Amino acid sequence: MVPSFFLSDNSSIGWLLSLVFALLLILAVLLSIAFFTVFERKVLAAVQGRKGPNFVGFMGILQAIADGLKLFLKETTIPNRASKFLFVFSPIFMFFLSLCGWLVVPINGVVVANIDLALVFIFMISSLNVYSILGAGWSSNSRYAFLGSLRAAAQVISYEIIMGVSFLLTVVISQSYNLTDIVEMQRDCPFILTMFPFFVLFFIAILAETNRVPFDLPEAESELVSGYNVEYSGFMFTLFFLAEYATIILFSNVIAILFLGGWVFPDLGIFSLFVYLVKVIFVLFCFVLIRGVLPRYRYDQLMMLGWTILMPVAFGLFFFHIAVFFFFLFKLFHYNFFYEWQLHLSLIDKSIPFLFYFLRSSYL
Repeated sequence: MVPSFFLSDNSSIGWLLSLVFALLLILAVLLSIAFFTVFERKVLAAVQGRKGPNFVGFMGILQAIADGLKLFLKETTIPNRASKFLFVFSPIFMFFLSLCGWLVVPINGVVVANIDLALVFIFMISSLNVYSILGAGWSSNSRYAFLGSLRAAAQVISYEIIMGVSFLLTVVISQSYNLTDIVEMQRDCPFILTMFPFFVLFFIAILAETNRVPFDLPEAESELVSGYNVEYSGFMFTLFFLAEYATIILFSNVIAILFLGGWVFPDLGIFSLFVYLVKVIFVLFCFVLIRGVLPRYRYDQLMMLGWTILMPVAFGLFFFHIAVFFFFLFKLFHYNFFYEWQLHLSLIDKSIPFLFYFLRSSYL
């Protein structure tokens, strides 16, 4: 039984526990962002042969706290010609969405909301982030910000399809959209060993979704100064920064759950949380290392890569794996097609509308 603190008990004590656990989760996310920024700067410094932050605290470990205080104390300015409500609302909404995804992510088997459609909920939340970016770019009344927001919208829509196809096979095999069920299916073998191409495709799509190098076109400093957040400062800029890094850490957890076996492989009992954290840190290290060694794509290269290479590969691999999967089960083990694996067929029926949704969203 997975411990769930939300929507499981309608009593006042249940709601109080939900609130306390949610606040602790938010605090943990903020602390994770602080330490991840220091970790990122240290790794980038090592790649470039520098020391990195090393003055504030022991080995610069408190540098993120100092930077956060500096940003919070800076003045927040709003351009005179900006649409003030949307200008203020966009970073708040984006930060709120980045925290909502954490409600359904199990950490070592503990989750705030153990819902059956957890995976769908996470990708629904991630797709809504583009509206915050569009709102920020349009409301700033700046050409640089508006161009950055348009780039972000096109980029997210293009790579959202690839991301959706990449995780559908894990859904078919585990017979569930629940993240805990997907983890339990990997107790003997993590999905990365049998679905490595989907792991690579999913990771590339996440890089594009989070606007990370080499897909950081919406924030290209050499072209757009700072992109969609060029007019933001102080507290509002901090919210964009926190939302971006919270999303990166969130998807690192999702990758560890979908492909790396979560906390059940290898099963080390009380040390399972440590194993899970090592997997998440490994994914975060990949994010940072790619930022340090790869140059930025041109915008036309970004779109050509997504639409003409990655998307056909993703669909081809998906249907190939489905064919091999059913051939292996039905031909070699002589499973009854109509009874034993009826659940698999029904799950594919449920997955097909999501494929059409991702395709349709690219033309809206």
